[in-house]
Amino acid sequence: MQSHLRWLVLGVLSSALLLIVIDMTVLYLALPSLTHDLHASPSEKLWIVNAYALTVAGLLPGMGALGDRFGYKRLFVTGLVVFGSASLAAAFSSTPTMLIAARVALAIGAAMMMPATLAIIRHTFEDPQERSVAIGVWAAIASGGAALGPVVGGLLLEYFWWGSVFLINVPIVLLALGLALVALPQSRGNPDRPFDLLASAQIMIALVGLTLAIKEAGKAEPSPATAILAVAVGLVFAVAFVRRQGSSSTPMLDFALFRNRTFASAVAAAFVASAALMGTELAVSQRLQLVVGLSPLQAGLAILPIPLAAFVAGPLAGLVLPRVGTERVLWSSLALAAAGVLAYLVGYQSGLSIRIGAFIMIGLGIGAAMTAASSAMLLSAPPDRAGMVASVEEVSYELGGAFGIAILGSLMSAVYAASFRLPASVAVPDLAQNGIDGALLAAQALPEGLATLLVSRAHAAFDSAFLAVMGAAMALMFAVSIAIAMVARHGARTGRA
Repeated sequence: MQSHLRWLVLGVLSSALLLIVIDMTVLYLALPSLTHDLHASPSEKLWIVNAYALTVAGLLPGMGALGDRFGYKRLFVTGLVVFGSASLAAAFSSTPTMLIAARVALAIGAAMMMPATLAIIRHTFEDPQERSVAIGVWAAIASGGAALGPVVGGLLLEYFWWGSVFLINVPIVLLALGLALVALPQSRGNPDRPFDLLASAQIMIALVGLTLAIKEAGKAEPSPATAILAVAVGLVFAVAFVRRQGSSSTPMLDFALFRNRTFASAVAAAFVASAALMGTELAVSQRLQLVVGLSPLQAGLAILPIPLAAFVAGPLAGLVLPRVGTERVLWSSLALAAAGVLAYLVGYQSGLSIRIGAFIMIGLGIGAAMTAASSAMLLSAPPDRAGMVASVEEVSYELGGAFGIAILGSLMSAVYAASFRLPASVAVPDLAQNGIDGALLAAQALPEGLATLLVSRAHAAFDSAFLAVMGAAMALMFAVSIAIAMVARHGARTGRA
């Protein structure tokens, strides 16, 4: 393919990927207004948020296999059409049920496109150096785009109604669709490769169950019965899927790939990087709003150095990967991100330059780690199975993000509740004990002196929770970084891949 067309293809794929990852977080700031306008119940509000991530996670493996069978261009273009149509439907939804259905349709389109984007890159860029840079651009958008969601949402909501966060997708989809039809290379796929519908259903139910369990655990008041049932269903279907793949001559997911230490290290790094990114951004953005007093848009702009640094790190990591080696980039980039979290913990109450520097370190580390992980996984499989491997990578990111928000969010709630203390003579509503949001709300109805005391104790308790979450994210990244380095060193001594 001609050089300029290769980079045009990357531009088309990147624009679609940016829409997908932004759509994962852009809804957060619009929730209050759309809940009010649509009269959504708490349960409906929960499904408006979760329907997208659950559907994407469940469909990714099956969509990756379909791309390998029927061709990636066909799957990508179809996904664009579905995503654009669903965006239009979501923007003008008049009931919560309509919006939930539109969010499911958005996720179907996203799940069709996501594995196809990496697979097309794998086939389009034949030169290893160019391919590494292209994967770096892809990973930079994947890691930085989600952090841009609140910023984009905040800007739109300053001037337009909540439906604008979906409507903005439509013109970009139309432009990307026109370019995709012309620029994307044709890929016939392998029609002789069978598509296992039962296996696809098994892994979908398994991933939805596990993701739902993680999300349930992250609620302020989780239901143990729901979480246990979701885990049980997920594990049963996961075991059934693994057994079916083991007896298949043409498995949807080749588990032999995990015997390759670089591939296994890449999966672990992708999971941890995504978990740490989502968990730290959740903690930092809440502190900036609830303790420092910034608006949602101001908080989004304050953490902008993270995605901007990730955008820079991706292509740079792609350039150095062939020279330095994948595993070295994996462990060193995770260590850099962990050092950035440590720097923020030390200086988050100090000058602006220290906080910006820490955010840049986090963004550079996460962006480089995701680039190395993406490259390692994508190049571990033959070209005709690129869709399968791309879906494994996407599932790693999805589950990692869900884990980061749920588990680190639960840790935040637990530490806040344990740290919140008031004199025994002071009586306040129970909601003040459950979280800083409730404490700030309760303070509005109290006399000035008591309100000041309540807010002060709530801020102190939240800072304790904030430190615990950031410390846990830092420890997780350092631990996995050390593990990857040790495995790589052992493999180098024994000569094992």
